[in-house]
Amino acid sequence: MLKQFVFLLPFLSSLFHVVMAGGGRLTNGGFSSEMNPFTPKASLVRYWNKQIQHQSPGSDFLLSKASPLTAVASATFAKLASENALPDRLPDFCSAANLFCFPDLGPTLEKHSNDVKFSVYDQRNFTNYGGTIHPGGADSFKKYSQNGNVVTDSFRRYSRDAAGHEDKFTGYADNSNGVEENFNSYGTSATGGSGDFKNYQSGVNNPTSRFKAYADDGNGRAQTFKTYAHEANAGPGQSFISYGKNGNGAPNEFSSYGVSSNVIGSDFSNYGENGNAANDTFKGYGGDGNVPRNNFKSYGASGNAAVDTFLNYRDNANVGDDSFSSYVKNSNFEKVEFVNYGKSINPGSESFTGYGKGAEGNKIDFKTYTQNSTFKDYAKTGVEFAKYNQSRLGGGKSVNKWVEPGKFFRESMLKEGKLIWMPDIKDKMPRRSFLPRNIVSKLPFSTSKIAEIKRVFHAKDNSTMEGIITDAVTECERSPTIGETKRCVGSAEDMIDFATLVLGRSVVLRTTESVAGSKQKVMIGKVKGINGGRVTKSVSCHQSLYPYLLYYCHSVPKVRVYESDLLDPKSKAKINHGIAICHMDTSAWGVNHGAFMSLGSRPGQIEVCHWIFENDMNWAIAD
Repeated sequence: MLKQFVFLLPFLSSLFHVVMAGGGRLTNGGFSSEMNPFTPKASLVRYWNKQIQHQSPGSDFLLSKASPLTAVASATFAKLASENALPDRLPDFCSAANLFCFPDLGPTLEKHSNDVKFSVYDQRNFTNYGGTIHPGGADSFKKYSQNGNVVTDSFRRYSRDAAGHEDKFTGYADNSNGVEENFNSYGTSATGGSGDFKNYQSGVNNPTSRFKAYADDGNGRAQTFKTYAHEANAGPGQSFISYGKNGNGAPNEFSSYGVSSNVIGSDFSNYGENGNAANDTFKGYGGDGNVPRNNFKSYGASGNAAVDTFLNYRDNANVGDDSFSSYVKNSNFEKVEFVNYGKSINPGSESFTGYGKGAEGNKIDFKTYTQNSTFKDYAKTGVEFAKYNQSRLGGGKSVNKWVEPGKFFRESMLKEGKLIWMPDIKDKMPRRSFLPRNIVSKLPFSTSKIAEIKRVFHAKDNSTMEGIITDAVTECERSPTIGETKRCVGSAEDMIDFATLVLGRSVVLRTTESVAGSKQKVMIGKVKGINGGRVTKSVSCHQSLYPYLLYYCHSVPKVRVYESDLLDPKSKAKINHGIAICHMDTSAWGVNHGAFMSLGSRPGQIEVCHWIFENDMNWAIAD
């Protein structure tokens, strides 16, 4: 045994030397002298020093993304991954490895007999809450799950059979990331009372809410969705299935719903079906948004004396698509009014199929509908079309309101003393870490293995996590554009391999120093062109939303890379140090790319520059 230990001493000594001294390159990165040399971080240090031939200011930045797993935990989870047994230990794995996972909610046994304010609750299952055992009263979910990373709540059979029960969801899940809410049989058969969703899911990334059998068989129960999903980003959206079905005299108001949101969709299926005297108002719905998509299927079908109003719906939005299928079909004395509907900046589309067919005594009024509206198999009586709207369509505006100021700019702006608007470069993604290569290499990652990936991360069918997984994997498998070389990487070692494959081993990693100056004007300070400011090759890596830290890395031809001090315009003090990349050849870009919407040109006619955002990075050949 002693001889074996003596034999290992030189090997162990070299490990400690690389981690602790680094030979003038990547050193301890904050390690203590007692750091285990077999951890994923120590392994990354050795790999960097082996593969990279140039000292880089970004080495510590990359090291900060390394897996926090201990040596023992890394070996344990790697073994579980090889045996397909990780799903059995997912909560432990997510916690130890710093991953983005949705919790598995269990039912709560809590009982509340009085008015309750849920101001600091998070990740709960409210099943059978506020039903007949809690008549009347009020519950307030104010600032519930706010600023959270993963918000998953279930309100199943909440307020069912209740009388006069008032629920207020104010500031619910605001500014959170990856929100998934389920309101199943919420308010079913309730009498009176109200549900008020105010500032609900505003500023959320990937919002998902499901209102299934919501307020079914309700009597006089009012629902208000005000400033709902405001400035939300790219989520599956909201699903209202059998919402208000068989209801009686229930007013619903969607005010400022989805305003200024990015690619948000809503599905209203069997909404208000067989309802009596329903009163629904969609006011300021989807305004100023980017490509809002809404689907109304069998909405108000077989209803009686309902009043539906779409006022300033999708006003000033960019494009947008709506589908009304079997809308108020076989209904009786329905009144529907579309006022200032679909006045988009750029042309959208509306499809009305089977609209009002078989209805009796209905009055449907379209004011200012659009040239892309399709009416197929709709009612031939009781429908009035006025002011066919062509004035703002057919070409759109040269500037897309939804392209954030400063997101794209011309190379000429990178001159010392120039004032430039800085976009919001803050990282909106959840904080995650890379996985060690010995684990990530054992996990499935392809569109053909989505079912296996879902099993690993406990992603249910039609869940937010399923959408996140599918979107990321699909984008990673997308064919590269002309001249593009791309790879998705889930370990730091894989990123190093890709960068050195494209650029060689003499490379420098850079990133923007901080988020200082975001969403305001800054002054360009000293500017340096990387590789002498010549057209060069580089690798840019951008985060993708996924359970573990995943980067989409790619190299495109003909770019210039710059680093620049960013100054406060008044004091001229340095506040940040930014990295910018300028694409000199945009001929392969789509004509509807946001850069051309923002800068007012076409593919191939101008160069386009952008900043490297927080936690994204750029690799370039060392000077």
